[in-house]
Amino acid sequence: MSSPLDSVAFAARIQGVLDDFVLHQANRLAPLGPDAAALVTEARRSVTGGKRFRAAFCYWGFRAHAGSVADETALLRACAALEVLHASALVHDDLMDASDTRRGRPSTHVAFEAAHRKAGWEGEPGQYGAAAAILLGDLLLSWADELLRRCGLPLDRVSRALEVFDQCRSEVIAGQFLDVSVQARGRADVETAMTVLRYKSAKYSIERPLHIGAALAGASDDQLAVLSTFGLPLGEAFQLRDDQLGVFGDPASTGKPAGDDLVEGKRTVLVALTLDAAAAADGAHLDAALGTALGPDEVEELRRIISESGASHQVESVIDELTRLSLEGLERAAIDDDARAALRALADAVTQRSV
Repeated sequence: MSSPLDSVAFAARIQGVLDDFVLHQANRLAPLGPDAAALVTEARRSVTGGKRFRAAFCYWGFRAHAGSVADETALLRACAALEVLHASALVHDDLMDASDTRRGRPSTHVAFEAAHRKAGWEGEPGQYGAAAAILLGDLLLSWADELLRRCGLPLDRVSRALEVFDQCRSEVIAGQFLDVSVQARGRADVETAMTVLRYKSAKYSIERPLHIGAALAGASDDQLAVLSTFGLPLGEAFQLRDDQLGVFGDPASTGKPAGDDLVEGKRTVLVALTLDAAAAADGAHLDAALGTALGPDEVEELRRIISESGASHQVESVIDELTRLSLEGLERAAIDDDARAALRALADAVTQRSV
């Protein structure tokens, strides 16, 4: 990690930590036989790949206040715990959203449903797939705690980081339920959509990983608060970018079908702004189409409505403003200069990404 821009090497090191951890878990669960092995195999797939942004923010949150690292392996294990938490959230999220794919391959519930059907087992294949996804998400959530708790850093620092981790997990689960409730009601104004965005994704993607890393370095509550001036607006910009990609992203890059957020009926900030600004007929058409089976032409029509309403442009402006506020907070922070440079590079990566 000598270069703050060496994201490929960092991601590979985090993957190595995760591979070793899953192998350890596989050995522990081996006496349970082939069914447990299938669950572990899916867990391995769930923690494979990705940009490793959460781990990177945790790492540089630590470096921001510690400067150097005495035990890099222990720190990387702590950082990897954020990626296991993320994998847990994605497995559950795909089930709740009835999403068929994740990173270009079948979602967990879909994969286990197909295995049930292929084997000709008794019962409902869909129910088996749902049960497997719930249990895998729970297992990953447990593993995330274990990986952080046993990372190898001093216990007093780990204990403090676990307090932040506890809060992070509560926030993301409650935020997920807010999202489920919004979809069930079939409506959300911009303020409600921003609340969902903040707690379902923004805080646990950037702000809390920064806090966990800083807590591991012994940072004070005041120092964590300063990191929030950078991390929270950046997390919101990060999720707004994700919402844009959920509508306009290229499936070859995102690993999701075209307009996947529209098919899933997500009441995002982008959608809320569109419903506020679009012509009445267009708004009614979008509102009725959300969460239904959409063909390519229908997706393209909804994209047109969103674009012509000005909502997409407005979201881009908000991303720019949140990024500006975030970088201002970063420049004011009393942190290590190498960490500041790395965090500046990460800010660019999460807001300008196309995958």
